[in-house]
Amino acid sequence: MKTSGATFADQGRLNRSAAYASIAVALLLVVLKGWAAWSTGSTAMLGSLADTALDLIASVVTLVGVRVAAQPDDAKHRFGHGKAEALSAIFQVTLISISALGLAARAIEQFFAGGRTEAAGEGIVVSVVAMVATAALLAWQRHVIRRTNSLAIATDHVHYQSDLLLNLAVIAALALDQYGGIAGSDPLLGLAIAAWLGWGAWGASQRAIDQLMDKEWPQEKKDRFIELLARHPELKGVHDLRTRTAGNRDFVQFHVWVDPAMSLGKAHRIMDEIEARLAVEFPDTEILIHPEPEGLMDQEGLQAEEVLPVETRP
Repeated sequence: MKTSGATFADQGRLNRSAAYASIAVALLLVVLKGWAAWSTGSTAMLGSLADTALDLIASVVTLVGVRVAAQPDDAKHRFGHGKAEALSAIFQVTLISISALGLAARAIEQFFAGGRTEAAGEGIVVSVVAMVATAALLAWQRHVIRRTNSLAIATDHVHYQSDLLLNLAVIAALALDQYGGIAGSDPLLGLAIAAWLGWGAWGASQRAIDQLMDKEWPQEKKDRFIELLARHPELKGVHDLRTRTAGNRDFVQFHVWVDPAMSLGKAHRIMDEIEARLAVEFPDTEILIHPEPEGLMDQEGLQAEEVLPVETRP
């Protein structure tokens, strides 16, 4: 995903603003939903309260994660601190999973106990307020993600997206149980919410795990990178391309073949030209290029496999 070109410092400020907004919304909703859960006795509302309380904890962790990730490289972290965002995302996923399991247990218990809800009107009003506040937060998070491509904020965004459905489910549960007279609707919808949270946790964990495991870029992104790289007329081939992502920064390294008769100074100038071209299309990417004479053999005496498409080779 290509970001807007905001500086690293600007990205850090945007990420922190999104984290602070998330904390503020979570604090407001914890107070409102705590009162609503006590008033209504609703399992679905209790599940929504538990989810929001964990949202608050997760948002604090997100703030810590984006603050650490925004720190510049230092002597002990030469590749930066971007993976702090992935660690923050994994922590959020753990909290979401705990919330889902606890809510499922409570819903099953409430279903067999045959409990009913009360004061549905108050609970519905609180849920509507929660949806409005959440929608405003999601709008700001989308803006920040477009500018920074932050993993921690993106994971927080996924969780708050599920909160919209969560609050809709709470409204449905209260209305069906108290106004529709359908017994068991509240715990059943609470169980459905738990399943939704669990599915969301699974999906949110994948990108964080990919970053922690240094997974290669998607093939489409790699193809676009190679296509741009192949436009330089002095390159005779490209091989040993390696890519990874940490936080909102990308890292790529590769070997290129150049004319064996080329001077070291000219090869250096060409590498600078390549980096400048790539930086336009791939901002926030650290690039490491190793030039080699064309046709160089590896240690086993075999020619390295090229990744430069045949139709684009000079």
